[in-house]
Amino acid sequence: MTESLDRRTFLARSALIGCSLAASPLLTPVSFAAIPGDHRLVVIILRGGMDGLDVVRPYGDPAYAALRGDAGLEGPEGAIDLDGYFALHPALRPLMPLWQQGQLGFAHAVSTPYRDKRSHFDGQDLLEAGLSDLGAGTSRDGWLNRVLQHLPDSRSETAYAIGRDPLGVLGGAAPVQRWTPEADLVLSPQAIKLAGMIMKDDPLFDAAFQQALALSDGDGDAVAITGTPDDMMSMVNKNRAQGGGKNGSLEQRIAEFAGKRLRADTRIASFSINGWDTHQTQNATLPKTLKRLADAILTLQETVRGPVWNKTTVVAVTEFGRTARINGSGGTDHGTGGLMVLAGGALRGRQVAGDWPGLDEAQLYARRDLMPTRDVRAYLAWLLHSQFGLERTTLETEIFPKLDMGYNPALLR
Repeated sequence: MTESLDRRTFLARSALIGCSLAASPLLTPVSFAAIPGDHRLVVIILRGGMDGLDVVRPYGDPAYAALRGDAGLEGPEGAIDLDGYFALHPALRPLMPLWQQGQLGFAHAVSTPYRDKRSHFDGQDLLEAGLSDLGAGTSRDGWLNRVLQHLPDSRSETAYAIGRDPLGVLGGAAPVQRWTPEADLVLSPQAIKLAGMIMKDDPLFDAAFQQALALSDGDGDAVAITGTPDDMMSMVNKNRAQGGGKNGSLEQRIAEFAGKRLRADTRIASFSINGWDTHQTQNATLPKTLKRLADAILTLQETVRGPVWNKTTVVAVTEFGRTARINGSGGTDHGTGGLMVLAGGALRGRQVAGDWPGLDEAQLYARRDLMPTRDVRAYLAWLLHSQFGLERTTLETEIFPKLDMGYNPALLR
């Protein structure tokens, strides 16, 4: 007996369950926002605690060699000297043209106010909430969402949350669009037509399907369908089995989608990159994760490009740094002071910002970690002040409560 092809059967047996609901807050997405003005901001959350001492190596510090050994400056595959004191991890060599153009920079020895417990969950919560502590009764909405609430005419297209992971940094009352790579509908025009026929009598599902089509860059074109429901079901399953979709890594696809939206109405985008928790064999694992970060930044540059790129700032932040010493497993453990990565045509780059604290044991935090010399939120606040004109009082009391922004590091042109 032929099985009846209703909407729910179709969804259960095809990839559309991931596609038609891709814009739902139930899925982890990329986040975007749209507001008047020309400036764009991309925030990348580096989950796991990136080792800033390996990414930007302070080889000019006399204590560095004792802690980490040679900085690896020799040979074509070695670290790249930046300024005579700091050197860039060789896995980020593809970003050196940006450095030379003044479109890449870093801020060293930064952290949130989080100290000592070194929990990924609490550290990420504090980073994305933009707060000084996680005490009872404290609002957990994201600092980027609070930014949207202070921008005139902000609407859902102003900001996008992108990817599979929940993005607390954009959580809150202000509307935000969400997208995940699974929103790409790997379907032929016939299958899209079939899905539309099945869902047309249910406004909720039809609206979700049409939004998924739009977000996946599908054009919705269709042709006449012939055959039985089972024939059409076989067509859909064959289409799925053949694969398809866009080329490139997950980060490249996410960055490409973000870049396209930034060229349109979106002004703020956020996504995350996992894999920075390098307790073991860091020399083998960190280069792979750094390549993913480099791919994302370069894809953003290639997609946004031109005058829009010149108004764009990309900032990558992590919940905490890692220990100054290598552990017995060839890795590093959860630490404190870390590194912020900055890129974009709007950046005043080619500098490693921050007050370097030194790496002698007496200069380390708790004699184990890089000592933080500036709150990472201060750099973020000054970027928001320069890009979107937010007042210092607003930034220090509402966007980042209890923050003292300190001096302006003049990160943007």
